[in-house]
Amino acid sequence: MGMSRSITERWETEHSAALTSWETGGRRLAVLSAASKVLRLILQIAVLGLGATLAIGGEITAGGMIAASILVTRCLAPVEQLIASWGGTLAARQAYRGIKETLAESVEHTTGTDLPAPSGRVDVEALSYAHPGRQEPLLKGLSFQIKSGESLGLIGPSGSGKTTLARLLLGVVKPRLGTVRLDGMNIAEWSEHDRGQYIGYLPQDTELFAGTVAENIARFNPSATSQSIVDAAQLAGAHEMILQLQKGYDTEIGPRGAALSGGQRQRIALARALYGPVRMIVLDEPNANQDRAGEEALLQSLKALRDRGVSSIVIAHRPAIIEYVDKILVLRDGRVAAYGDKKQILAELGSTPSAQSGGGNG
Repeated sequence: MGMSRSITERWETEHSAALTSWETGGRRLAVLSAASKVLRLILQIAVLGLGATLAIGGEITAGGMIAASILVTRCLAPVEQLIASWGGTLAARQAYRGIKETLAESVEHTTGTDLPAPSGRVDVEALSYAHPGRQEPLLKGLSFQIKSGESLGLIGPSGSGKTTLARLLLGVVKPRLGTVRLDGMNIAEWSEHDRGQYIGYLPQDTELFAGTVAENIARFNPSATSQSIVDAAQLAGAHEMILQLQKGYDTEIGPRGAALSGGQRQRIALARALYGPVRMIVLDEPNANQDRAGEEALLQSLKALRDRGVSSIVIAHRPAIIEYVDKILVLRDGRVAAYGDKKQILAELGSTPSAQSGGGNG
């Protein structure tokens, strides 16, 4: 889009500023280091001169003169070492501070007892959320329920909080007020390792990792069986597509799935979301990169999830996907503008879902 020159110039400006700061700090450090060495040499010469004068006068021995010179050298050595290592000391302090802040932000709330597999019932109670550093909440007092096996279509204009709500439903972020419960358990307080096996998530921006297709589908679980991997791929409608790859399930996809197209990445990510004993799944724009065949496979997956009693939340703008949900929730300005049976809500809106939605993250 003609951005190369502007981005390059911006990078060069910031890089030049960083180099200038680095050079300034390097010069100051060099001056301090040189000054400390000069001071040490001056003191050594002064001590030796004074010691020689006293030794000639018979007040001390030659050994005392040498001992005094060694003591002065030893006393000044730590100062020189401190100056030389000051840059590393500052870097270590900044790294330690960063680690503390990261750990403070990502404290995992765990329960001491492993809970049984949920049925998939989701209860959202007076849920509110504000991004860190902002006082105005993005989501305000949301309350709704999804029964086991039900599917919910989540629509609304851009910036209404759809993607943020999806992350709250998954327990990725903790709400300011209210709770999200999966079969009665507060999902934000449920151990990530325990709850993760029952939850599937397909984000807008598909994130795959360096490894094989099978490893990505199995969430890199070393004890995953081939049958469970193939089952997830078949449920996602990706089995035939994977078999057409050079080495099938053993194909190396590279960092971020660079060896695959956008549609292929999304279908493999859907299979990953469906892997294991999943009881609740959140799909954020699941058909954004899909062609007609991929979208048809997605619709079949939604039907299969309903038959298996898996609860699903679908954020979508294309009417074809919304047609296969049981309920619709309309978000507007961070609040529930409408919620209920699909036909009833669409009749109230008086238009297609796409008219009520907008692209982008919420």
